[in-house]
Amino acid sequence: MSRNRLIYVMDPMCSWCWGFAPVARSLIEQAEAAGVQTHIVVGGLRRGGAALEPATRDYILEHWRAVHEATGQPFAFDGALPAGFVYDTEPACRAIVAVRELAPELAWPLVQLIQQAFYTERLDVTQPAQLAGLAERAGVPRIEFVEAFASDQRVQTTQADFAWAQGLGIAGFPTLLAEREGQLALLTNGYRPLAELAPLLARWLERAAHA
Repeated sequence: MSRNRLIYVMDPMCSWCWGFAPVARSLIEQAEAAGVQTHIVVGGLRRGGAALEPATRDYILEHWRAVHEATGQPFAFDGALPAGFVYDTEPACRAIVAVRELAPELAWPLVQLIQQAFYTERLDVTQPAQLAGLAERAGVPRIEFVEAFASDQRVQTTQADFAWAQGLGIAGFPTLLAEREGQLALLTNGYRPLAELAPLLARWLERAAHA
């Protein structure tokens, strides 16, 4: 049986991934309409570390403003990244992995909820309790999510995602790949508008349908 799928390599706390979210949503829907599902791989943008220094916070917020200007995606700048905040994306990535394994169809809805919570609601999505609430909103029973999220297996699977992306040499997000019979085609590494990517995906879907 042929295996055609999109692979979306991203991090839910990556600002360019948030900027790319409307484009990703349209491309995922375009692929689904052709019977092709999307598999999300988390990239591990920032892991662990200490609380942000003021200069680092300012640098990150400059990036956020650039994303806002380039894509129009909303950001809540006032009060963002408060003093003491540790910009660790591993928990949010692990939440997506947990839901991906519990209910694959809910992984993308959870990505969107985490992004919205972090960038527009200023919620601390590094905290397990916040992630559990968002997973519940996505449709995953809280108790199931909490158990999966906390398991050693989920930690290892999340690390395996990070290693897979690094092994392909993916250094930036968002990255969108199209896979057919184990062969990967790069649709984009970095933000590109829908007008550029939708025709590329359409051509790939057409070839995949006749392969």
